[in-house]
Amino acid sequence: MSAPPEPTFEALLASLEQTIARLADGTAPLDELVAAHERARRLLAEAESRLETLKTRAEALSAQLRG
Repeated sequence: MSAPPEPTFEALLASLEQTIARLADGTAPLDELVAAHERARRLLAEAESRLETLKTRAEALSAQLRG
């Protein structure tokens, strides 16, 4: 069985925004807020990693185009 496809970068950012909104609301029980904080940290790390990968790919393509 294959792994599910990774979410797009935009979907990742949307999840991060939703999680941050949940944290900002502050009305959830403490255990839910801690879980949301942990999720936000994971999502942010994934977004930063993907952004760095995309940046590297864009730079390589740009270098190829310049010839």
